[in-house]
Amino acid sequence: MRHFGHISPTVRKDLFHQEPAEFTGASPARVLAAALGATLYSPATRPTLASDIRKQAGRGVVSMVLCLEDSISDADVAGAEENLVRQFAELEADATELPLLFIRVRTPEQIPDLVRRLGGSVRRLAGFVLPKFDESRGVAFLEAVAQAEAASGQPRLYAMPVLETPELLHLETRVEALAGISRTVNAYRERVLALRLGVTDFCSAYGLRRTPDMTAYDVQIVAGVIADVVNVLSRADGTGFTVTGPVWEYFRSQQRLFKPQLRRSPFLEEGVEELRTALIEHDLDGLLREIELDRANGLLGKTCIHPAHVTPVHALSVVSHEEFCDAQDILRPERGGGGVMRSAYTNKMNEVKPHRAWAERTMLRAEVFGVAKEEVGFVDLLTAGLQV
Repeated sequence: MRHFGHISPTVRKDLFHQEPAEFTGASPARVLAAALGATLYSPATRPTLASDIRKQAGRGVVSMVLCLEDSISDADVAGAEENLVRQFAELEADATELPLLFIRVRTPEQIPDLVRRLGGSVRRLAGFVLPKFDESRGVAFLEAVAQAEAASGQPRLYAMPVLETPELLHLETRVEALAGISRTVNAYRERVLALRLGVTDFCSAYGLRRTPDMTAYDVQIVAGVIADVVNVLSRADGTGFTVTGPVWEYFRSQQRLFKPQLRRSPFLEEGVEELRTALIEHDLDGLLREIELDRANGLLGKTCIHPAHVTPVHALSVVSHEEFCDAQDILRPERGGGGVMRSAYTNKMNEVKPHRAWAERTMLRAEVFGVAKEEVGFVDLLTAGLQV
């Protein structure tokens, strides 16, 4: 699979200076973690789940979570598990390319049980999402994933812990909670693909809910937790994990962002302004600001609960031509000794040693999301991704 692989090769050639690379479930973990992109959640109760997965793959989704936890009622868990087994059996015979599929469980005991019941169709499973993750629950969850992998014969089943407990939010317990999570995920480093943030649960602990024009970073108590999670768990010194962005919970039931005239003039200033107006009308302007703030604060990828959110996340994940030129210059072998230089775009200073970690992360993002041509911007990528 590849990002923007659902659009034609001709269109991709027009958009990209460097096209997104192909990857598979067997690619290195660092590549897969960066490539998760907009991870689309779906309740495991959906009777057309296999068909939905195929449809979303055709629209550019590369990772999905099939949820047995908060998105369904307690009474529906057994039926949802049976539905997952049926839907995976249908996918087993499918020759089409599918997204990376994860199951969000409630308890560690569900993991080996589900793998056993999936049988041969477990090859379609990339791993599990582990809710309410902390040190005390985390070891049992991660051991269950390891045991299920061994029993299934799969080369790798990954885990994605969700950080959302009150102990992580509350100031008096946060330091020890983070230390415990760090100890746990580091003990199972090869198993943990990425860490996910449960911002809705954080807000719930204080009876808060952000409005469509507010980002998670406008809610200061949430922003503080995100900063501390990145501080402890996502350092750029080789010890860090990929941390994904929080869910954006607003959408319209009939999501249609574009009028024909916008598609005619994506390079013109009035086209950009029209896009902004359309996004505001559809409660997505806040989403775009939050995606930008995610990356500025060290997060990559995003939890999504509506298909309309996927293409904006991916379009804003593409590396700009300017970013790419800066990263290339910083990482040139002859710059190994450090120093400072004017950027190729002659609008900033590139200092080799301080900017090196940024450049390395940018080149990894360029590998999986591609590099836009110099004249190609967000509007062009968004319109191309949505016209399929």
